[in-house]
Amino acid sequence: MKLSHYFIPTLRDVPSEAEVISHQLMLRAGMIKKVAAGIFSYLPLGLRVLKKVENIIREEMNRAGAHELLMPMLQPAELWEESGRWKAMGKEMARLKDRHDRDFCLGPTHEEVITDIARNFLQSYRQLPVTLYQIQTKFRDEVRPRFGLMRGREFLMKDAYSFHETSEGSLKEYQNMYQAYVRIFSRCGLAFRSVEADTGNIGGSTSHEFHVLAKSGEDEILSCDQCQYSANSNLIQKKQDDVCIKCKKGKFQSYRGIEVGHIFYLGNKYSQSMKASFLNEEGKSVYFEMGCYGIGVGRTAAAAIEQNNDKDGIVWPISLAPFQVALVPLDISDSKVKTVTHALYEGLKKENIEVLEHDKDERAGVKFKDIDLIGIPIRVTLGMRGLAQNKVGIKLRNEKEEKMVDVDQALHNIIETRNELFRKINPST
Repeated sequence: MKLSHYFIPTLRDVPSEAEVISHQLMLRAGMIKKVAAGIFSYLPLGLRVLKKVENIIREEMNRAGAHELLMPMLQPAELWEESGRWKAMGKEMARLKDRHDRDFCLGPTHEEVITDIARNFLQSYRQLPVTLYQIQTKFRDEVRPRFGLMRGREFLMKDAYSFHETSEGSLKEYQNMYQAYVRIFSRCGLAFRSVEADTGNIGGSTSHEFHVLAKSGEDEILSCDQCQYSANSNLIQKKQDDVCIKCKKGKFQSYRGIEVGHIFYLGNKYSQSMKASFLNEEGKSVYFEMGCYGIGVGRTAAAAIEQNNDKDGIVWPISLAPFQVALVPLDISDSKVKTVTHALYEGLKKENIEVLEHDKDERAGVKFKDIDLIGIPIRVTLGMRGLAQNKVGIKLRNEKEEKMVDVDQALHNIIETRNELFRKINPST
């Protein structure tokens, strides 16, 4: 992609309304545009990042045996009245009436809709277990939407739901989803912790939150230095250096965390209230055992920035970066610079490596600032002085030093550098 042909409305100044670094940098890098409080348009660069997160989630959900579907954002009140949550959700739920004066809501979550699907189509134990997921827009009327994509009113979420014959089967799938989440956040290149957590208004008896570790995190995470047991400090009412409640030997270390995922063992909370049942092997009608599993897509992208940034901008993990390589020709009128840049550009595209060429006629410093702000992991600099010695410069976004390589080795070197970055995140690649 040529930068001159791509819509990236970057900003030099820090927007006054942005309180946290991810919000500031997503606005400055031209990734999002505020429409109203807690509601954003995703601009092309930001959408590329969200699609990266989505694709990792989708691949791991499919690998775990889940099946993708898509449910409506607009939901009838009757389903929520069956579960008892129409009133319980309070003002966080955005309610509206259609032209026939019937009550609807903009779905903050989809337990009711998916349970309605299950009770209509899953009639026998022979059809179980089933795990279904979607990547869908949610709406929650937050009292104080803030921090950009960290706490919005309209947001993109992956939510999955599983249906089982027994509690043992449901807990087995809970562990399957737990491991899928570990793979997802590992592939995103994030440092994270899974912690025991409160089930909140979703309900159920067991839940775990997945937190990206960052100094700006809203939650305090306590993790044992011996057995690695972790929990939200609000849940266990402990603090830094207290003795671990699990192993009784280690001490808790305190971290700040940003919640990006949450899994729940629901039992029959929804199936019983909504009379969602099936016939077991003895021909008896019994309620489904259920689990649900959510990931904030935009929140994961924002948390990645909170964890990976410096004074110059974003430092994307290679798996989430909107582009993997930036070509920066310094003397765009020079014929050799143009020839070598074109050859590298076409070579990288042929290898299916996402490349952005900064082809605008601007000073070197301006170009470098643009690429650093956007956070592209690999920068390749092509200038007359370097090419006079048959060299181009290759620099990683998270390193200070640039290495000079021969032109005829540049393409191979860029590819290997990119592959090595992926191997560091996922050694099996």
